[in-house]
Amino acid sequence: MLQEKSTDAVRINARKTDVFDIFKFKHYMGPNPYLEVGALVFNFVLTEYRTPVPIEDYVAMISDRYPHLGNREYESYAHLFAQTLSEVGKLEMGLHLTRWSIQPNADNVRIAIQSLHERTTRGVVYFVWDWFEAINRDADFLFEDELARLQNKFRQSAYGGPTVYALLRTAYEKAIPTFYLWEEGLMQYGYGKKHIRGIATTFDCDSHIDSDFTTRKDDCKAFLKTLGFPVPEGDIVNTQKDALAVAREIGYPVAVKPVVGHKGIGVTAEVQDSEELESAYDRALAAIPEEQATRIIVEKSISGADFRLLCVNGKFVAATERRPASVVGDGYSTIDELIREENRKPARWDTPTSPMSKIQRDEAMELYLREQRLTLDSVIEKDQTVYLRKVANLSAGGISINATHTVHHDNIILAQDIAQHFRLTCLGIDVITKSLAESWKDGNFAILEINAAPGILMHLNPAVGDSVDVPSHILSTFFESGTEARIPIITFNKISVHDLQETIDHILLQHPDWTVGAVCREGVFVNRSKKVLSKDYNTNVQSLLRNPKLDLLIAAYDEEILDRDGMFYQGSNMVVLDNPSEIEMMLVRDILEGSTVVIKKGDSVSISRKGLIEDYTLGEDEPFTRVYLKEVGTLF
Repeated sequence: MLQEKSTDAVRINARKTDVFDIFKFKHYMGPNPYLEVGALVFNFVLTEYRTPVPIEDYVAMISDRYPHLGNREYESYAHLFAQTLSEVGKLEMGLHLTRWSIQPNADNVRIAIQSLHERTTRGVVYFVWDWFEAINRDADFLFEDELARLQNKFRQSAYGGPTVYALLRTAYEKAIPTFYLWEEGLMQYGYGKKHIRGIATTFDCDSHIDSDFTTRKDDCKAFLKTLGFPVPEGDIVNTQKDALAVAREIGYPVAVKPVVGHKGIGVTAEVQDSEELESAYDRALAAIPEEQATRIIVEKSISGADFRLLCVNGKFVAATERRPASVVGDGYSTIDELIREENRKPARWDTPTSPMSKIQRDEAMELYLREQRLTLDSVIEKDQTVYLRKVANLSAGGISINATHTVHHDNIILAQDIAQHFRLTCLGIDVITKSLAESWKDGNFAILEINAAPGILMHLNPAVGDSVDVPSHILSTFFESGTEARIPIITFNKISVHDLQETIDHILLQHPDWTVGAVCREGVFVNRSKKVLSKDYNTNVQSLLRNPKLDLLIAAYDEEILDRDGMFYQGSNMVVLDNPSEIEMMLVRDILEGSTVVIKKGDSVSISRKGLIEDYTLGEDEPFTRVYLKEVGTLF
C-alpha cells in the first residue's frame, strides 16, 4: 500500500497540529483538465508537523459511517481522502455527485471532485479534512451537526429546491445539457434553438396569463363551475363580519383560505363554528402578502381525504394522497417530545430528496390540539395516533401516499379535461373525496384549487408507495432524448478571426437560413455580425447557447482557457485540433457518438469519422482550413 511522503512544500492552510494540507482551490463549472463534469480541484499534501496514523485506522473509523468504504484497497491517503469526499459529497441525500480523480504532481497530489454548488463542495472538503484530523488525534467529531449544516447550505442554493434538483438530476441522467442562468434566476435545458428555460415546473413556453389565472382562486373556481366541474359552494369576503355571514348561509363546517397563496399557508379546513372561524380568518389574513388586497375564500368544507392530481402536457401522470402530520403515542412521551423524535428521522431531514418535511409547530397546530382537548405537553396512550392539523400541508410535515394506480377512469378524464383548458406544461389539481377509486360523478367530490407550478417530490419520492418518475414525463415533453436537446457544436483549440469567419461563411453557404454563433479569443460573432466580447470567456459561450435562434455553435478553447476556466459545455460534434498540447487533447475526451475529430501535427493530419481513421499529409502551402472545411460539410 503506497503512502505519500512528506515534502518541503509551503503550507497554505495547515495548522501546526495538522497532518494534511489542502490549498490552491479552483472551481470549474463544466468539463476541465481533471474531470469531464463540473469540479472543485485542489492540492493535497502531507505536512511534516505530525505523523499520520496508518491508513487502516482511518478506514476503520470512516467505514463505521460508510461501511462499503471498508471493503476497498487504497493506494494512498489521497485516494482515501478523495473517495471519502465523494461519499460525503452526496450529503446522505443521494446527490448524483459521484466522480473524482487524482493527478500526482512533483510535490503534491491534485484532487478533483464533482461539484454542482461551489460553496457546498468547498464545505465538504473542509468537513472531511477536519474529520481526518480528528481521527488522527483520536478526538471527537460532531459529524451529524456538520453534515446538517452542509445539507442546509445546499438546500438554500439555487439547486437545492426539491423540484429543481429532481429535474436537474433527471436531465443529467438523460444527458440533457442543463445550466443555471444566474441573472435570470432560471434553469436552462438544452442549447440554442432547442432550449427551454424555467424555474421548477414553470417554463418559458407556458402561458403567463394562464399561470396568473390559477392564482386567482375565486375566478378560477368560477371558471371551473361554468365548465360543469364540481367545486364547493362559497364566496369571497374582505371582513370577518362577511366571513361569518357566508358561513351561516352555506352552513358549517367551512374551509377558510386566502385567495392568493401557496403551500397551504393560511388554510384552515373543517371550521366548525363562529369562534373557530374568527381564528381561521386571522390566519388567512396573516398569510396575504402586504401588497395584496384582503380577499379571503369561505367555502363549504367537504369531508374526505386530500388528493393531488398531476397532469403533464395535458395528460394525467400521477396522483398523491396527502395526510396531515401526526404522531403515534408510546405511553410516556409528550406530544412535543414525539414531534421532536419524529423530526429526527432521516425521512424528515427536509432535504431536496427526503420524502417528508419536518413537522412545524404553530398556532394552527395548537388550536387543533385544543379542539381534541390536548396540548403539546399531553402524553397519549401507546399506539394511539394523534393528527396535528386539519390540513394536509406537506411543507408543515404532512405525509404523501402514492395513489396513482387507484384513480377511477372518470377522474383521469376529469383531470385531463381541466388541463386541456390551460396552456401549461404542468398542472396540479387539488381535490377532496373519500376515495379516488370512486367516480367524481357519484358525488362527495370537490375541486379545491389548481396549481400552475406544482411540486413533484410528493410523486417522485412519496412517504408511502412507489415512485412516479414525473421529471422524466416533464422533460420528455420537450426532449425525447439528450440528443434532441442539442445543436451541433464545432470545437477548435485555436482559430484566427479570419479562419473563423471563413468557417461561418462555409456553413451559411450550405444553410443560408441558419443562425451560427462563434467565439474565439478575439471576438464573438452571430453569423458575420460581431458582438460585444465579455472578459469572461465562458460568459460568451453561455450567451450564444442562450440565444433561442442559434442553429450551430463554433467555439475555440486553448490550453490557457481550459486550465483557467474549463469548458462551458460537454460534448462536441466535431473537434479540430491544430498541434494540440496535452491539456487541449481533453477536447476529444467526451465527444459525442458519431463525431468527427481532425488533428494536425506538423504537416500530418489524422481524421477520425464515425469510427474510421484516415491519415493525410498537407501539400506544400496547402491550408489546414481546406481539410477541416471539407469535414464540416459532412456533419449536416
